[in-house]
Amino acid sequence: MEKLLRQIKIKAKKEIKIIVFPEGNEERTLRATEIILKEKLAKIILLGNPQEILSKANKLKLNIKNVQIIDNQKSEQLNKYAKKLFELRKTKGMSEEEAKEKIKDCAYFGTMMVKLNQADGLVSGAIHPTAHTLRPALQIINTKGKFHRVSGVFLMFLKNKVLFFADSAVEIEPDAKDLAEIAIDTAETAKTFGISPKIAMLSFSTHGSAKHPLASKVKEAVEIVRYKRKNLTIDGELQVDAAICPEVAKLKAPTSILKGNANILIFPDIQSGNISYKLVERLGHAKAVGPVLQGINKPINDLSRGCSVEDIVNITAITAVQAQKAFHKKHIKLNK
Repeated sequence: MEKLLRQIKIKAKKEIKIIVFPEGNEERTLRATEIILKEKLAKIILLGNPQEILSKANKLKLNIKNVQIIDNQKSEQLNKYAKKLFELRKTKGMSEEEAKEKIKDCAYFGTMMVKLNQADGLVSGAIHPTAHTLRPALQIINTKGKFHRVSGVFLMFLKNKVLFFADSAVEIEPDAKDLAEIAIDTAETAKTFGISPKIAMLSFSTHGSAKHPLASKVKEAVEIVRYKRKNLTIDGELQVDAAICPEVAKLKAPTSILKGNANILIFPDIQSGNISYKLVERLGHAKAVGPVLQGINKPINDLSRGCSVEDIVNITAITAVQAQKAFHKKHIKLNK
């Protein structure tokens, strides 16, 4: 567990990125900011009232003197950002007045900073639900393709290994095509952090042991992935024990290419995904980092409202590494 987190942090330090925290006055966020600055993982922009933020940091005895603080309610950029938001959303019915009001919201303001390359990524959600982070991202930055789905993956750090759980945060009831997209995106996320993806598409059935449309949906998703990404290691439908326990895989799925060694678990819906990550975190004493949002053109990441200071530090390092990848991918395209 510590090895991968250490590698992510080392990578983040090599090419410093600017990450904006919309919830700039939140205590865990401020404590995380001090650590991030001290470890030189990223440059941080805090949104909020500068006097209130500095006063709170002083009371908490935190050193954040090198952080940039922007008042999203009074910024000189408000008119520019509002015009850009209106331009992006007018065909969807947003008025100029509505754009002016919305852009004052910390998440909208921060997301616009990322859109206009004034920040490389955003981390939010310590005191707001996922929708507060996700809605501006979808409206301002958009997805990788016109019909591309956004999904959320948790990095589950267990004692001796790391597992990727998706989708545990965003897509409520994905169909076969959605599940395939989630699997492909999660494989790309794993590769970003140097992990070779081994994908298990989970179900209550293993290789046809139960006949039901829900199991068939998962099997169809596997076929879609194999068609789109022939080089990916994937199997399903699989019960979770056949996916991650080699001794069980020998009995239930002896022909499985995974052999019980999956490191990416794709859940059939958000209920199973969300429940599973919380059970593994709370009862299995795993460290859950995420959700890391996938399918968006730029790094926008959410936090669980139950997150710790360490969680914020870790997701910021991950966001910085995502930003590095996005930057280099963009420049490769420009140089073609």
